[in-house]
Amino acid sequence: MSPTTVIIAPPPTPNGNLHVGHIAGPYLAGDVYARYLRANGRPVVFTTGTDDSQTYVVASAAKLGTTPQELCALSAKQIERTLEVMGISVDGFAPFDDGYRRTALDFLTALHAAGRLRLRTGTFPYLERTGEYLMEGLVAGDCPVCLAPSRGGLCESCGHPNNFSELIDPRSTIDPTEPVAFREAEILVLPMEEYREQLTAYHESQGAGWRPHLVQLFKEVLSRPLPDFPITFPTGWGIPAPFPETPGQVLNAWAEGMAASMYCTWWAGDDRAAATDEAWRAENSARLVYFLGFDNGYFWGGTHLAMLMAHDGRYILPDTIVCNEFYELEHEKFSTSKGHVVWAEELVDEVPRDLIRFYLSLTCPENQRTNFSRAAFEQITADRLVAPWNRLSDRLAQRLDDAGPTGPLPTSAEGRARAAAMEERFHTCYELSSYSLARAADLIISQVQRLERNADLPGTAPGDLLLETRTLLSCASPILIDVAEQAREAGVAVDLRGETADEIPPFRLPQIATPSRTAP
Repeated sequence: MSPTTVIIAPPPTPNGNLHVGHIAGPYLAGDVYARYLRANGRPVVFTTGTDDSQTYVVASAAKLGTTPQELCALSAKQIERTLEVMGISVDGFAPFDDGYRRTALDFLTALHAAGRLRLRTGTFPYLERTGEYLMEGLVAGDCPVCLAPSRGGLCESCGHPNNFSELIDPRSTIDPTEPVAFREAEILVLPMEEYREQLTAYHESQGAGWRPHLVQLFKEVLSRPLPDFPITFPTGWGIPAPFPETPGQVLNAWAEGMAASMYCTWWAGDDRAAATDEAWRAENSARLVYFLGFDNGYFWGGTHLAMLMAHDGRYILPDTIVCNEFYELEHEKFSTSKGHVVWAEELVDEVPRDLIRFYLSLTCPENQRTNFSRAAFEQITADRLVAPWNRLSDRLAQRLDDAGPTGPLPTSAEGRARAAAMEERFHTCYELSSYSLARAADLIISQVQRLERNADLPGTAPGDLLLETRTLLSCASPILIDVAEQAREAGVAVDLRGETADEIPPFRLPQIATPSRTAP
């Protein structure tokens, strides 16, 4: 039996709902891969939760005139609902609860007890009037590496980390007019330089086949001194740190990342009596895959990896990291504050989600920024998917009606060979070594067009047309989930196990629904 694949989509920050740009990144990509593995009969756990400890919650709550607690509670419900309506098939959506907190504390106190953490003095941006230290989502400035606008901790443009006072011209994100001073504080850190050799070896062996932007980031990062990674922060929002060296501090939200993912995996599993880190223990030999945005790549491929390594072989390391770039809206960045946004949940109310999933797959930002356009969405889904698919459905139905009532239809060696070749091309799109939703969606288009052309050719045997259509339906099923489910309910075998058949029972190809209304 194949080892279980654990798929992690990073827990989103609960400071609002998910928009189309979020879905087009790790959540849809992780879902399609999970569905592909299930269709292959390979065991998988796909999971996420929410990242309540992020200081971005504090900043957003202040702007919205609510409390961080209320914002987290509301946003978590919205996020879970959006994932559900978009068909993101997580096996469990973990809560931010006492079990989560215990898992995070256990993971980090083990490192503390083993002497892996160090006490360091850092210089932080500081608000004299309020007595607040600024870090992460509470501070903005310019990146010291690429000079682009950045928040604290990590630059979303170049991906490089920044710590403490490194931002150029720092300012408060809650009140940019507030004067910013600097003040020292002692915090606990993970000394990243101590893991340089292990990190370098890992990226040379595991990262060579990853998407080029992430590979380049770690070439750059590992050519520089590796900054210490903060484990605690002198701020009030987060899980209280239990370490005697840092009284009154909280855990850095990013330091919870691996423990959070372990807890999400446990929550999605079947054995609630197991330890919350059980699935990640090395002796269980699970295969670990991350789907994430490039802007978080340094943490997941750097600091989080070093924290796993610091546990001295107790845990598995990621087999692959699949990252995506930013997805834009009408060639501008999504902005909730400016109202420049398409909420995923609202879009599903307007159009069938198979169309959304198809278009987001076709245009997903795999290697560069791509764009969501409402006009392009409507035209492409109508002309390149719905119309040819439904014409194929009609022509297949007509061929079956013309043949009259019959049992299973024979297939030819040539038809079976074509079906196998089609399935092999889709496998290439879905396997991690060459994973590409865009190519899979484009392949759906080309195969629908081919089958539609062949449907009326005199030399096309009905059994071969049925077999190839069923193969297309199976191969498209990780993306077109509703049309695939209609077929399953009608008794059609929809899977990707490479089985061929000398004969095939007749079936009707479900049509793809069209939008219920057109948005203004």
